[in-house]
Amino acid sequence: MRMNLLEVLTKDEIELIHQNTIELLETIGVKIESIEARNLLIDNGAEFDKNSKYVKFPESLVKETIKIVPDSFSLWGPDGSFNFEVNASSTKFATVGTPVKIYDPEKKSGVRKSLLEDTIKQIRVVDSLKNIVCSHVDVWPGDVPYTETHYHSIRAWAEHSFKPYGLGCYGRVASKDMMVLTSIIAGGEDELKKRPRLIGFFNPTSPLMLTKIMINGLFVFAKYKQPIIIAPAASAGATAPVSLAGLLIQTNMEVLSSIVLTELINPGTPVFYSTMNCPMDPPSGNVAWGSIETGLITAGAAQLARFYNIPSRGPGAVTESKCFDIQNGFERFMTLFFAAQAGINYITCAGTYESSLAEALELLVIDDELIEMINHGMKGIRINDETLAINEIKRVATEGKNYMMLKHTSKNTRKEIFVPKFISDRDKRGVWRRNGSKDIIVRAKEKVNLILKNQVGPGIAPEVDKELKEYFKIIASRTMDGFRKAEGLDESDDPEVITNLEG
Repeated sequence: MRMNLLEVLTKDEIELIHQNTIELLETIGVKIESIEARNLLIDNGAEFDKNSKYVKFPESLVKETIKIVPDSFSLWGPDGSFNFEVNASSTKFATVGTPVKIYDPEKKSGVRKSLLEDTIKQIRVVDSLKNIVCSHVDVWPGDVPYTETHYHSIRAWAEHSFKPYGLGCYGRVASKDMMVLTSIIAGGEDELKKRPRLIGFFNPTSPLMLTKIMINGLFVFAKYKQPIIIAPAASAGATAPVSLAGLLIQTNMEVLSSIVLTELINPGTPVFYSTMNCPMDPPSGNVAWGSIETGLITAGAAQLARFYNIPSRGPGAVTESKCFDIQNGFERFMTLFFAAQAGINYITCAGTYESSLAEALELLVIDDELIEMINHGMKGIRINDETLAINEIKRVATEGKNYMMLKHTSKNTRKEIFVPKFISDRDKRGVWRRNGSKDIIVRAKEKVNLILKNQVGPGIAPEVDKELKEYFKIIASRTMDGFRKAEGLDESDDPEVITNLEG
């Protein structure tokens, strides 16, 4: 029997959270920084408070737009040879686009600023892993200009990976670039819209704000129907109520309002009902993603997503540890298992530590095996005539045989018992010492090195390479001041300053 899903809310409690969310959306609303977005919402029945810039959402608008959110969709790699389905009943695992540091034991601090070379290595490692199906600009390349980051990341992805990719909806300029670049790689805009290659991260700012820069990017991602992760990252006690129920209501407001806007931009755009919420750490005020409360919040979000019949996304393998110690291990496994058992459909953050600000390629391969272990455990215990093993018990009792001698054992061992490939050492101490007394990080490093030695991606065709380089000239010619002006960040929030980029 497969494990039952972990539930932390009753049906009545889910309904209570939903009804309070709707009431607050109708009476308080959410602050929308973009005139373009506000006008779209007002045209569809929302009410705008000019003093507060909050938009109030009528229940009917929320109810009708939620109905058109797809409950499943597929994602494809750059050359179209790899794909997977996201739906509201299965679980996939991926990484997350936040680390700006990379593990480096040569440095006194144990980390250093991540570089484009690290970005490429991370993409290549993920491409080789069995259980991690997507990466998301996970290692920010600190040695290229910020305004060019998306170009270098997408180019590296296209050359080295067969799997889909994720980037932030950070502005209309960069998001439009992402669509142009990926269309070149995939074989045209129609192909990109038909078979999405990218995941967009849209981050509401808690409490209750949708920022202009993110909305600008949302318009582009939605126009191209690339799946969008609606990802508030509230901290209970700091940017949301300290009570977990209150946090769930506030972030539900943020997610539902974002979904409404997305579906009004382009009906049927795939979205993830997402949580990256956690408690604050009371003594320091820092986030505490590696806490037990993160698991509870994630489980609650999974139930709300199922209530709305929308695929969910949540964190797993998150930890506040700054090194590879027991804290790192128990926090990452706890949050990973919580998310899986809660039924989150797309679990992210593999390979990260230190509040997901640091990345270790070694942790990527460790997490890949932890995921396989959890997937095995989630299957539960098989009960049938064969697994009850009645005849085998009788034979051992009456014939003096050993279970290791029986065909039943050889036939069912791999089905019944998870055998770790490298993360868990089960040898006797003497064997372990003869093999070099290697700890888990050393063994993981060996696997990373083997992957980087052998992994080969799809590559980039010469004609595609030429188009990418030509478009890069446009990207490289921009300045940060020009970028801000194009997004309307230094002037009024009149959308006309950026409409020429829609295409």
